Formats: sequence, structure tokens, C-alpha cells
Amino acid sequence: SFCLHKTRGNSVFEVHDKDGSPLGLMYFDYFKRDNKSGGAWMSNFVGQSKLLGTKPVIYNVANFTKAAPGQPQLITSDDVTTMFHEFGHALHGLFADQTYPSLSGTSVARDFVEFPSQFNENWALDPKVLSHYARHYKTGAPMPKALVEKIRKAAHFNQGYALGEIVAAAELDMKWHSLPATAPRQDVDKFESDALNSTGLDVAAVPPRYRSSYFLHIWSNGYSAGYYAYLWTEMLDQDVFSWFQEHGGLTRENGQRFRDMILSKGHTMDYGPMFRAFYGRDPDITPMLVHRGLVSEQGK
Repeated sequence: SFCLHKTRGNSVFEVHDKDGSPLGLMYFDYFKRDNKSGGAWMSNFVGQSKLLGTKPVIYNVANFTKAAPGQPQLITSDDVTTMFHEFGHALHGLFADQTYPSLSGTSVARDFVEFPSQFNENWALDPKVLSHYARHYKTGAPMPKALVEKIRKAAHFNQGYALGEIVAAAELDMKWHSLPATAPRQDVDKFESDALNSTGLDVAAVPPRYRSSYFLHIWSNGYSAGYYAYLWTEMLDQDVFSWFQEHGGLTRENGQRFRDMILSKGHTMDYGPMFRAFYGRDPDITPMLVHRGLVSEQGK
């Protein structure tokens, strides 16, 4: 449960467990300001730790466009997805249950940390969730089912391109970080072209998502030799979402299982055994391909 307070135009919530015990605090800072960094992210003011006796104090930040004074505050579908994504990270932090802060919450491997956040995006269009927020700002009427279906279908548009560019970016990252320390200075354009050509991804119509000269993720944002993590965790999150769909969807029991077996574990066990304990098998790529519209439901 959440108890809302306001602080300087932003929102802070006290978060309580189902038995009323406090879990932590949650801050939301969603709108653009002139002195604010761009993008969207989650982090902690205070990390959870039984050793230190601390409970998590977590924040979600975004840069949504603020409505003009007197106008309704509307956000886009992409903004909604961003909110759900960052709140998935927040749940990972709020449900942390570790002794040591270095193993707590989102302090997990780079190719696992996006799993809870990308998984949480799936609930944005879930009928049980959508009916609570997707309403006409004047009449309060729920979003028509036909419009919801159009949004779902639009998500499949251009997915061949989208998958191609992120695979190319991940392979380019790996090529750069496979260079030995003894390698000479590289001609960036030539290296990039050779790297993509050697992996069969030098496709003029589908360039990598980022060119090497501005691929900030892999140079200063912690994703060196790890940009593949987005696709790897997408496979995990779609696989687990399919498990939820097959077991009754968004129920308290399913959510508690996910909390107990994934979100609360932090970095206290290997991720393969963690996933298999939850699902009962190794991850499967098929639900991800179905989600992207690259194979049919019948092909599962």
C-alpha cells in the first residue's frame, strides 16, 4: 500500500507491506526542468540492508513534458511504458531483503538488472491495469477496446528493423571490447564496418542503434561488453510474462511468487538456478519472438 505526500511539486510515498509493516519510501520526479538531466532512471537514496538496519528509499525520475498552467496533464503511450519500466526497477529495490547492501535490490549483474523493469512494462496494456488509468480526461470513459487493439498491433510494426539494429549494436559493443590491451589505435569507421561485416550485420538499411562515436552506454554508462543485456533480459521477461498468462495473470499469488523468488533475491544466488526455480525450466526465446510479432502464437 502507498501513503501519498507532496514535496516541492513531486510525490513521495510511504510504502507498506500487506501486514502494514513499512517497506520504505518512494519518490517520483516525472517532469522536465531546465536544470535537470535528460532521460529516465531509478536509483536509491538509501539502500536496503539488514546489516545496517536500513530500509530502501527509492526514486523514479523521468522527463515528461509538463502541461501549461490550467491545462490537463496528459502523457503519451511511450511515457506510460517508461513509467512502468522504471517502476519495475523500483519494485526490485523496494522488495530487497538482503543482509549486505552490495547484494541488495538492483545490485545484480548487468545482464539481469533490466529483467524486472522490462517485465513490468507488460502490465501497461493488461486489461486489469489499463482500466484504472487509461480513461478519457474529460468524460472518464475507459479507453475503447478497438483503440487498445490498435496500440497492440502498432507495437509489431517494424520489429524486424528494431531487432536488427539492437543486435548490430550489441555485436559492435562486443567487438570493441574484445580488442586486446596491446591493440593499436583504431580507425573508428573502418573498425565499425569490419566488425559489422564479420558478424553479417553490415546492412545499409539497418544500421546499429548507435554509432561507435556516441555509443554512450558502452563507454561510460556501465554496459561495456554488456549491451546484449537488453535482449537477453527481454527474453527472460517475456518468458516469465507468458508464465503469468498461463497461470491466471495478475493475481496476488503470482505476484507474491515473483517477489519471493526473483525480486527479493538480489545478488544472493546464481541467476540460472533462480530462473529455473521460478519457472521450472531454462528460458525460451519463443515468447519474445511472439511479443515482437516475428512468429505467430501458433508457432509457439
